[in-house]
Amino acid sequence: MTSNVSFRIDSDLKNQADALFAQLGMNMTTAFNIFLRQAVREGCIPFPITLNTPNAQTVAALLEAQKIMRDPSAPKYDVEDALRELKS
Repeated sequence: MTSNVSFRIDSDLKNQADALFAQLGMNMTTAFNIFLRQAVREGCIPFPITLNTPNAQTVAALLEAQKIMRDPSAPKYDVEDALRELKS
């Protein structure tokens, strides 16, 4: 037995989703069924929902900073040294 569900979404978003799902070999109904089944299986929204998701450039900068922090040969600066380095 199936049920109909109706809701409104932005037309541009719908078109983009339709195109994506078509590339994945499915339609909107199949995609929503996958989402709902996964949500029920996991007991939650099946992906993180956050307010502060960093963009790719920020993620790259954070990863680079972590790498530098672990590198014992990386130069270390105090604030005055860093300012002098920036000005030179």
